[in-house]
Amino acid sequence: MPKFAANLTMMFNEVPFLQRFAAAAQAGFEAVEFLFPYDHAPEEIAAQLQAHRLQNVLFNMPPGDWAAGERGLASLPGRQAEFRAGVATALAYAQALGTPRLHAMAGLLPPDADAAQHLATFIDNLRHACAEAAKFGITVLIEPINRRDMPGYFLNTQADAHAIREAVGAANLKVQMDLYHVQIVEGDIAMKLRRYLPHVGHIQIAGVPERHEPDTGEVNYRYLFRLLDELGYDGWLGCEYRPAKGTLEGLGWMKNL
Repeated sequence: MPKFAANLTMMFNEVPFLQRFAAAAQAGFEAVEFLFPYDHAPEEIAAQLQAHRLQNVLFNMPPGDWAAGERGLASLPGRQAEFRAGVATALAYAQALGTPRLHAMAGLLPPDADAAQHLATFIDNLRHACAEAAKFGITVLIEPINRRDMPGYFLNTQADAHAIREAVGAANLKVQMDLYHVQIVEGDIAMKLRRYLPHVGHIQIAGVPERHEPDTGEVNYRYLFRLLDELGYDGWLGCEYRPAKGTLEGLGWMKNL
């Protein structure tokens, strides 16, 4: 039986962020993830985790200027110092929250960019991030993201992500496999799980194409959950979806699937 972590950036938006921890626990979740914790002091978030007996399984390193449209720094030439500062910030939060995984967002590739230079920057930055994270037993993740939702995102396919993982050569670098993005970019989810699962550090789910509850849309999650059990996946499944009507109203999918 898969273990589900509520994504508090997308779910329980009926209440402010710090109140979502209580809401998730009351709904039966034992773990949470979120995009970014940096608007709140780590002590505030840690207190919520402790009060509601929740694990934080994942968040993202600082992405640059999110409000201005930036979506990560890891592959951006000339931004290495800012990326490294973000690694240090993320690690400080991860230690305070007991978070075992951090996602390093690659960033957007400008139309006239030198893709080879971006790739070299990405690999170099990931080697630094992994070396720093290894000091605390933390895993660094990279995630292929579809360009329909995030136009211009540097990393899009599972094959490219695993090629980069191999090029970096760090034991604590793994791939974050969001099955919503896999289906949109390339499909064939089951075979990709069979091929890559040993090197996958976290899985996320959502219905395709609307990114609502997993029991909506074209992906057969009932089959995929059975497959994950068969393959021995014992990690968390991050519920990174937008509830269609309300968070609690949509949670019936966990029982149905």
